[in-house]
Amino acid sequence: MKNQHCELNDLGWNDWFEQRVQCKPTDTIARVAAVDREQLLLVDQTGTFRAKLAGSFLHRHHHSHELPCVGDWVCVEKHAGEEFGVVHSLIERRSSLRRKSAGKVVEYQMIAANVDYVVIVQSCHFDFNLKRLERYLVMVMDGGAEPVILLTKTDLVEPAVLTAQLAELRSAGITAPIVTLSNVTGDGLDDLRRLLVPAKSYSFVGSSGVGKSTLINHLIGSEMLDTKAVSGTGEGRHTTVRRELIRIEGGALVIDNPGMREFGILGAEGGIASSYSDITALSSSCRYRDCSHTGEPGCAVIEAMHSGEINQEHFENYKKLRKESEFYEMSYAEKRKKDREFGKYVKSVKKGFRDES
Repeated sequence: MKNQHCELNDLGWNDWFEQRVQCKPTDTIARVAAVDREQLLLVDQTGTFRAKLAGSFLHRHHHSHELPCVGDWVCVEKHAGEEFGVVHSLIERRSSLRRKSAGKVVEYQMIAANVDYVVIVQSCHFDFNLKRLERYLVMVMDGGAEPVILLTKTDLVEPAVLTAQLAELRSAGITAPIVTLSNVTGDGLDDLRRLLVPAKSYSFVGSSGVGKSTLINHLIGSEMLDTKAVSGTGEGRHTTVRRELIRIEGGALVIDNPGMREFGILGAEGGIASSYSDITALSSSCRYRDCSHTGEPGCAVIEAMHSGEINQEHFENYKKLRKESEFYEMSYAEKRKKDREFGKYVKSVKKGFRDES
């Protein structure tokens, strides 16, 4: 297995995973490039191949976020001449990008795993939204990846508008690297390419129509990803329908994602603390350790907002995301408790049947 890892390094394998892998002697290591319903597209040093999850794995893991997603490393058994490999286990994740499942379901949905950087893409034209950007930043930092902000379609706005947008991001305390780009003129494309390091993994996220797929087409140098023509408003619409890991020219690995209308926050206290580090730092100066920053005397955060040190909109979004995270985390905990209670009930019923027989 050692001789495989030199080549697996090109796919993002490193010592961190090496120290945690616990594959069977008959298994090899592969990375998930795509997920198609119950099938996985895997890639290793020999190329790509299909695989299915072992029945024993499915028996042990009932939640969707426990199943392999794009970017995961897995232990897979595949014999010569067989069409499919069989995945026996999932190697521990170094980082994850997840959100609350869309709709009313209180559950985690995995977006990608083991990404080094998440490139948050917003259009300067119609899509620029500080609140949504801060929402993405929270989940990126909560999952352990590094954020990069990419503002696209700079050719559709005046330079003064772009300057104002950049100033708005910095005034909100956002310190992540920012790259500006026009897919039409190519301005900024070289700046982005310089950020893409060989064997590092980058997940591109954002709303539909911000230019993610067109951008990745440029990076690949081909029309691998299906796109539609840009409309008369300047807002493109791409048809990316699944997440897929692609190795681009230069050796970096990128994951394109379908546009996401919702990006719910679930259990992300760590990400909120990191993303709003300015507020977190001030909190230590509040008179009360458990200050909620809603009106307690001696609240350093409220004082900073009144003095203009902290932007009010930035602070209000912090409170909103924190409240949302706590609410869904409580709902999630209640759901897990009910699942465990139901599981115990099923076991007791089965035991009763065995005792009677």
